[in-house]
Order: sequence, then structure tokens, then C-alpha cells
Amino acid sequence: MTIEIKQHEAAKPIPLNETFEAVDWQEGQPLFAKRIKIFPKRVKGLFRTIKWWFLGVLLGIYYLLPWVRWDRGEFAPDQAVLFDIASRRFYFFDIEIWPQEIIYLVGILAGAAMGLFFVTSLIGRAWCAFGCPQTVWTDLFMFIERRIEGDRNQRIKLDKGSWTFKKIRKRVIKHALWLVVSAGTGGAWAFYFMDAPTLASGLMHLHAPTAAWITVGLLTAMTYVMAGFAREQVCTYMCPYSRFQSAMMDKETWMVSYKADRGEARGKHKRGTTWDNRGHCVDCTQCVAVCPMGIDIRNGMQMECINCGLCADACNNVMSRLDLPSGLIGYDSLSNVERRSRGEAEKPFTLLRVRTFMYLAALSIVASFLVSSFMLRKDVGLSVIRDRNPVFVMLSNGDIRDGYTVKILNKSRSQRTYQLEILGLSDPMLEETGHNTGFQPSLQLTVAPDEVEDFRIYVRQHNSDLHTTQTEVVFRLLDKNGDEAIREGTQFIGPEK
Repeated sequence: MTIEIKQHEAAKPIPLNETFEAVDWQEGQPLFAKRIKIFPKRVKGLFRTIKWWFLGVLLGIYYLLPWVRWDRGEFAPDQAVLFDIASRRFYFFDIEIWPQEIIYLVGILAGAAMGLFFVTSLIGRAWCAFGCPQTVWTDLFMFIERRIEGDRNQRIKLDKGSWTFKKIRKRVIKHALWLVVSAGTGGAWAFYFMDAPTLASGLMHLHAPTAAWITVGLLTAMTYVMAGFAREQVCTYMCPYSRFQSAMMDKETWMVSYKADRGEARGKHKRGTTWDNRGHCVDCTQCVAVCPMGIDIRNGMQMECINCGLCADACNNVMSRLDLPSGLIGYDSLSNVERRSRGEAEKPFTLLRVRTFMYLAALSIVASFLVSSFMLRKDVGLSVIRDRNPVFVMLSNGDIRDGYTVKILNKSRSQRTYQLEILGLSDPMLEETGHNTGFQPSLQLTVAPDEVEDFRIYVRQHNSDLHTTQTEVVFRLLDKNGDEAIREGTQFIGPEK
């Protein structure tokens, strides 16, 4: 069996269990179909309630999180979540990530991807349905639209009607509220990169940094266009997830679908007549009217479907009025469709399969890496860079001196003093040039809280004690208790032997 990939049309079927056959593009044919306006109808039900909860919680977190305070001491910002670009830090409550620890951010993103793949293999595009920012803000914009212009039929009539004062007034109010929400969205995002109260004051008094104004302006425009006008076009044409989602699914994946074996043959039904020799679908098209993507779920599983379940809510409401069982549209798997066609019993939802186990294993590995890394994480860092020119200096008494730049990173909230030693040489002597300490067997180096300090270190060794041109050595830091905090290997270079 084959399907054709043509211009997007509302309710065009794209079954997932069929192969693809491309249609030749002809010169003069547009690459994208002109957008057909969709006027989703308001619906009540389980999935709509879940979507409202997700919308409220996610928007609440997004807008309020920058204002949460978190005491880290006098030398650190008190914003709970902050991407401090100026200081090159990422703060997340008690966690502080430095530029040298970018691997943690990579691990978090990799874990999020594995989590997304795992959920998709179980219940399809649940992220698109409930958690995607495009879905969340589009739902919010639609809510405003319904409050101002009315439900589906009223909006269709208003859109087709002439430009009267009433229509202009409603459109102005709607777009003004959209812009307010968009500006709040852009402003909230900027608050994650600067202290929220300080930036809010700057924006209100028109003395915020230029970068903040640019960020807020761009995100305001993007939110306004994407959630107000593009909507389903973003999911169909711009988002790559809809294109490769099927690679993460199998026949046991549960997705919103229409039970054709129960619904067909569809047709109008008069109250009091028998249901013999006909399906339960009364062809009311309520599932199409509520769909935010404008598709007909009865045509099969389609690329545009985001698995929001609103069609199931609409259908269940109709089934309830007809005194029929619910579930004509709902979560189902392709394997169950095939089983029912063969007259076999349905199989319950299966959590662990080969595919889901692989995603779960990958997610567990990433999570284990992050947890173990944080548990073993040190609050001090050490970097040693040996001088390249000159490689070494021979002193007047015949001793060999090498120069090093030692960088010590103090991640703690208090000032720390470390003892620096060098291993691998016989009776080495060290000098810190910045404070004219003179040559000593070890050095006491003080580092300010939450800072990186550079120290210029000279290491001196008797030439007679060097047996090779290049000697492997180790710089070691000891804490105030005399315990080793961290070490870093390098080389001590002398004359040819």
C-alpha cells in the first residue's frame, strides 16, 4: 500500500502503517499550501481538563520562577534560576554550573531527549499535546480569542462578515491582549538572564540594557506570530518532530485513533431506531470541529495529529447523549486494530518492550552519569600551564627553573587557602612571584569565594637531581585539614642528559 505526499489539506489522511511514495513537484506549483483558517470549537472532557492543568502549571512556572529567591550567601546572586552571562554561571537553586562544567548541561539535554523518545514510544506525541510551548501558548491565545469573539460558529461568522465597528473593536481588543501576553512572554524569558526585579525596574523606567530590549522585542514578535497566526503551520511545516516521530514508534505505541471496526459504516441516526448492521459513528464531524489541526481522525493516523485527545472528548460527549459506550475515539495501538480485525481480543497497554527498554536504559545511563558526577563533584578546580618560552632557565648556581601559570578555581561561598606542593622531583622549591614569597618547599595560596585566581609559579630543582630531560610531575593542592583536594599532572623540563 502507498500514500501520496501532497499539499497540506485539512483532514488529509496519512496512515502510519503504509509506505511513502513521493509525488513529483511541478514547476509553478507552490512549495506550501495556502493556510486554511481553522476555528476549533470549545469542548469539555478529560483531555481538555488535562490540557488546562498543564497550561496553568507550565505557564505558572515559566512566569513566576525568575522571581523565586534563593539565599546563596553574600557573594552570589539570590535568584533561584539564573543564567548569569556576565559571570559565566548557571544557577539552579543549590546547583551552580561553571563554564568548565558544560558537560552537565549537555547531559541534561541528552536526558531530556531520551525522556522524550521514551514517552513518544509509549503514547506518541504527548509532548506536542500537553507540554510543547507552541501548544501551550496557542491554547492561551485561543482562550483569549473565544472570550472576545465567541465560539466556533460566531468566529466563522465574524471572520466572513464585513468590517463593522463591532468587528474592529473585537479584533483590536483581541490583538491588544495577544500583544500583552507576548510581551510578558518575552520579558519573562529575559528575566532568566538578569536579576528579575532589577531588569523589571529597568524596563519600566526605560533604562534597561539594549540586549534586554532586543531579546524582549524578538520574543514578543515570535510569540505573537507563532501562537496568533502560524499555529498549526508550525507543527506541520516548521517542527521537525512531526517528521521523524514515527521512527520512535512501533505497533504497540498508543496513539489517539478512531476505532473503525466499531464506527463503520457511519451515518446519521434517528433516536429510537436500531443500531443493527451499522456503526456507532453518526458522522456529526464534532471530532473535526474541535481539532486544533483541522484534521479528521477518522481518516487514520496522520502526521499533523498532535495526540491532544480533544476529538476523543468531543466524540465521548456525543456517545453519552446517544447512550452508547465511550471510546469510539481514544488511545489505541495499531496492533490492537489488527487484532480486532482478526476477531482477537485486545492487548492491554505494554510498558516495557524492546524499543521502550532501550530508551529507558539510555535515559538511566544519562541520569546515573549526572547523579554520580554531582555526588563526586569537587568544589575546587586546578589547571597548570607550563611556560613554552623559555622552556627552562639555568640559574647561576646551576639549578634549573621552570615557570608555570597555575589557575585555582574556588567554587565555594567562602575564601579558601590551599597548600600547593609538587610531586615527582627531589626536594623541589617553589616561588609565587606575585607576592615575592621566595623559594619554599610549598606555598600557601588564597582564593576568593566563587572566583578563579591565576598564580605565577617558579619551580627550582638541582640539575644533578634530574635524570631525564623531561620529568613527569604533579601539582597537588591540600585543603586546610591537610587532605588532598585536587591534583594536576604536567612536566618539568631540563637540559639534555
